[in-house]
Amino acid sequence: MKIAVIGCTHAGTAAIVNAAKLYPEAQITVYERNDNISFLSCGIALYVAGVVKDPQGLFYSSPEQLAELGVTTNMLHDVISVDSDNKVLRVRNLNTNEEFEDTYDKLIVTTGSWPIMPNIEGIDLENIVLCKNYNHSNTIIEKAKNAKNVVVVGAGYIGIELVEAFEMNGKNVTLIDSEERILNRYLDKEFTEVTEADLKSHGITLQLGQTVTKFKGTNGKVSNVITTKGEYDADLVILCIGFRPNTALLQGQVEMLGNGAIVVDEYMRTSKEDIYAAGDSCAIRYNPTGRHAYIPLATNAVRMGTLVAKNLLAPVMKYMGTQGTSGIKIYDYNIASTGLTEQAASDLDLNVKTVTINDNYRPEFMPDYEQVLLKVLYDEATRRILGAQIMSKADMTQSMNTLSVCIQNEMTIDQLGFVDFFFQPHYNKPWNILNQAGLQAN
Repeated sequence: MKIAVIGCTHAGTAAIVNAAKLYPEAQITVYERNDNISFLSCGIALYVAGVVKDPQGLFYSSPEQLAELGVTTNMLHDVISVDSDNKVLRVRNLNTNEEFEDTYDKLIVTTGSWPIMPNIEGIDLENIVLCKNYNHSNTIIEKAKNAKNVVVVGAGYIGIELVEAFEMNGKNVTLIDSEERILNRYLDKEFTEVTEADLKSHGITLQLGQTVTKFKGTNGKVSNVITTKGEYDADLVILCIGFRPNTALLQGQVEMLGNGAIVVDEYMRTSKEDIYAAGDSCAIRYNPTGRHAYIPLATNAVRMGTLVAKNLLAPVMKYMGTQGTSGIKIYDYNIASTGLTEQAASDLDLNVKTVTINDNYRPEFMPDYEQVLLKVLYDEATRRILGAQIMSKADMTQSMNTLSVCIQNEMTIDQLGFVDFFFQPHYNKPWNILNQAGLQAN
């Protein structure tokens, strides 16, 4: 069996390693257009901030390690076309520009995503950079050395982590986003108000509810960012606007969402026989709504890649869907969320109710304790839990993993009130905060 894999980051690496172990007789060939594989992009901000000193720790595999499993990894090789009817790939060697063809029995597409590049005047000026891969992170670190004013465009997870990293390095930092709130896809207003105030208290300038319209430059280098509401000095601009699935290779050959995300079934099969896909190139079932959605997270990618390998010869293990569970640390605050926010539910015209708990995470007789803000969202009619968010200076983020399981298993808010959680004064109160949410829900 000839297995071809296009792309080798999170999903690709998981698929390759597991396929090599499950099918030792298979011929596995990997094509990767970059000069490295398996980079943990979620660690970029830690690398930029200097928390991670050795970037090699952000890689968890290599062509040499894959070779030990019998895998042939072709670095700096770009697959330029896929003939899915005849199972033929056309590949360009980026070192030599030579082109050649290869065939496959099973094709695994893990081409990931790429940052959105807006068509804005001045976008080609020097010192306007993206933030996605290892080479980007090195470029950011190098250019930041001589930058005084740093502008980050995009207030998602990466943007927020970067502004914190730049502020910690003594830069004048401005964060711009077209939305009125930071992290609006993950958190409701009660949570973003606190985090925005925290960022401002550290000297970070927030310019929200405005869109970048132009970049101005001096001697070919960016000097100002112009938006619908103002103009801001910039020696360095990082674009973190969002991501698009990297799926042009299969356009018109497999079913996709409107944004180009490949639709896969619960066994990671595309609509074309013998083509599987995983990771940021895919749309997957979002359990709170039961619909396909584009949720590019590394956790989703590694699960999907592992399942591709398991289901390559026969459908043996279903993907359980995702809740889009994620977390972030902003200065002293530990924040996490799972499933729908109240805003997202409103956008989908869902009838939901919420319960909010604002309490100390452990008994007040303990020498110290921290306040916790917890919000749980549930369906008004069925009372099924659909989402949750939590924030505290104590690390309570694992509770979102618990509620992720509750959403996946279609538990109700009433059942949550009586789930068996332990009590120990070091960690919680006799009624766990999740129990409290279930008990206090109307």
